[in-house]
Amino acid sequence: MMIVRQTLFACGLALALAACGTTNGKVRLTEDWPARAGDYEDVTTAWTRETTLRGIYQEALEVTATFKSPEWRAAYAEKLAANRGLIGAARDQHMNQAQAEAAGNYEIELMVTTWDRRENDLDRGAKSAWRVVMLDDAGNEIEPLEIVKDKRPTSIIRAEYPSFGEFATAYIVRFARTKPLLGPSIRKLELRMSSVRGGVSLVWDSN
Repeated sequence: MMIVRQTLFACGLALALAACGTTNGKVRLTEDWPARAGDYEDVTTAWTRETTLRGIYQEALEVTATFKSPEWRAAYAEKLAANRGLIGAARDQHMNQAQAEAAGNYEIELMVTTWDRRENDLDRGAKSAWRVVMLDDAGNEIEPLEIVKDKRPTSIIRAEYPSFGEFATAYIVRFARTKPLLGPSIRKLELRMSSVRGGVSLVWDSN
């Protein structure tokens, strides 16, 4: 009886420390700029991943990540153009600028909530409680170029990312193009966030 109880306790402990994530289906992991921009809300949902890390008694970490793919940037640019009432040459210039920006560093909007607010410190670099890397198809780690806080007003961030939580801190994670994250041979993207508490993964699978 004691062995059974110990086994059940161990299983419960493992579950309590487990990471729980959600997927939003497959996406096109390419550099192609879409011929036509999709609906912003639909595209944002498609490129957003969420996961949690639970401790024994409480949720230790909640993470939401939106990858700013060419598809997302096109939808975002189209939304801004519509909001500003841009037409003709002004709209074309706006969309061309967005496409040029898509050729720069890869960016992920990372929204983080931690049970201990002192651990929500991703912008501290190597001194942060958390380590953030991208894993390629072969499992090789790709370090971010930088992680900075998104210091825009909360209302603006939430308008762009509806899943931005009440107690979350928003960061922009940038990766250099020295190693491609998008392309015809890329089958999967995995963002890994870990600390002494455990680790979580957010995965974008190619269709």
